[in-house]
Formats: sequence, C-alpha cells, structure tokens
Amino acid sequence: MKVSNTRNTAGEIIHLYKAQSQKAAEGEKPVGDATSVPEEKVSLSARAKDVQSIKKAINELPDVRQEKVDALKKQIREGSYDVNGEKIAQKMIGESLLDIIV
Repeated sequence: MKVSNTRNTAGEIIHLYKAQSQKAAEGEKPVGDATSVPEEKVSLSARAKDVQSIKKAINELPDVRQEKVDALKKQIREGSYDVNGEKIAQKMIGESLLDIIV
C-alpha cells in the first residue's frame, strides 16, 4: 500500500516559527500574533457629554463665595448684622426632624 500526498506538519510548523522569529527580529509584527488587539472605540451620548460639562463647571466653582463672606464681615464690623434666634431655632428643629425621618 502506497501513501501519497502526506504533509510534513512538523516541518511546516518549524518553517512558520522561523519566519515569525525573523519578522520579530526585523521589527515587523508577525501575522496572527496573539498580542494584537482589535481597535476599541468609545462614544458618549449627548446626556453623558452634558453631565461631563456640568461636572467641569461645578469643579470650577469656588468653594467659598467670597463676596458673601465679605458682606457678612462688613455687617458684623458695623454692628448691623442681625441674628434672628427664632429663625435659627426653626432651622435647627427642622433639620433634626429630617435627620430622624431619613
């Protein structure tokens, strides 16, 4: 019995390995390289873009509203700053009730 059309798979594998090694040495990327990564794209919706712009605007705001602080300092210096105890008490009670409920 005669066997024909046999392939030398070991020889082919060695040949491919040598070809890839040579390409790697020359700086080329071998075909079928396991490290190749497909290109990825990210697209943002209009809402996500709006959220980003709002976050940016908030981050640019100052932590302290200096004009308000300056106005209160001026009122205190002049003695015209009026502390309304009743309003303060109402706020304190209202916020403590909210803390209990929530």
